[in-house]
Amino acid sequence: MPITFHRFLTSPKNLLSSRLPAVFSLYLKHPSFCHRSFSIPPEPPPNPASPFVRPRSRTPLETQFETWIQKLKPGFTSADVDSALRAQRDADLALDIFRWTALQRGYKHNDTTYLTIIKLLISAKRYRHAETLIEEVIAGACPISIPLYNTIIRFCCGPKQMKGVGVIPDTMVLNMIIKAYSKCLAVDEAIRVFREMGLYGCEANAYTYGYICKGLCEKGRVAQGFGLFKEMREKGLVPKASAYMILICSLAMEQRVEDAMDVVSDMLGNGMAPDLLTYKTVLGELCRRGRSNDAFELLEEWKKRDLCMGQKNYRILVNALRFDNEE
Repeated sequence: MPITFHRFLTSPKNLLSSRLPAVFSLYLKHPSFCHRSFSIPPEPPPNPASPFVRPRSRTPLETQFETWIQKLKPGFTSADVDSALRAQRDADLALDIFRWTALQRGYKHNDTTYLTIIKLLISAKRYRHAETLIEEVIAGACPISIPLYNTIIRFCCGPKQMKGVGVIPDTMVLNMIIKAYSKCLAVDEAIRVFREMGLYGCEANAYTYGYICKGLCEKGRVAQGFGLFKEMREKGLVPKASAYMILICSLAMEQRVEDAMDVVSDMLGNGMAPDLLTYKTVLGELCRRGRSNDAFELLEEWKKRDLCMGQKNYRILVNALRFDNEE
């Protein structure tokens, strides 16, 4: 009897047909089947009755996550979440906290929490996660503040990041980066990209100079903007009318009337004309300096050179000069 039972257990026929499921029979015939179907073999469910089963130990990251979740009491605010995010050295843990809090009823992230987590992810080089959050912000997940807007631009427009993924920017791309920085008044960043253009085999053009010149003037760095304007004119580059007019008004308000007049003359010489506000700004500054006669003479000269001024605009400027003189 023992011999018969032993033969039954060791018989391949009985093992394959009677005792094992069909999938294991298939695996024995075709071992590659299991490799293709399962990346990780499923673990059998633990037997609660077995005294040898040990509960899975938590990883340090899971333990820290649960600790911070317990610190965030019900009714937590965005300020509480922001403090929790800033306290994290691990960007992945911070992202887990950010995602968990977003799922809680009655809570919604604001621009501050988005700014904090995006900065953490960028610092940790978790660029894909940062891109996902930026897409959420652009889609309207929260109102965009100026710091958040600037951070998004710096991340999306970084030429080093583009080069890191094998994309070498051309002049057009770098101009868009410079324009974005200038619009945010991050002119130092714009100038840095401008100075690095040669490293990418690119040469600055009129748009490049125009964007930076406008940004410098709007930032209040008029002297630097005027210097950049003279540099571009020495290279034979002509700015757009908008760059001309911002520079003219900035020079006039800085009481550099002679320089403003020279730029107006240069603008007219290149077939462009200032608008009424630009004309009035320069003429008004002349009147405030007690040079009313010079202002009237200058207006007559501009009328001859500016064929688009028209009689109506001319009368408006004359009346403005008379009003300034009466004051």
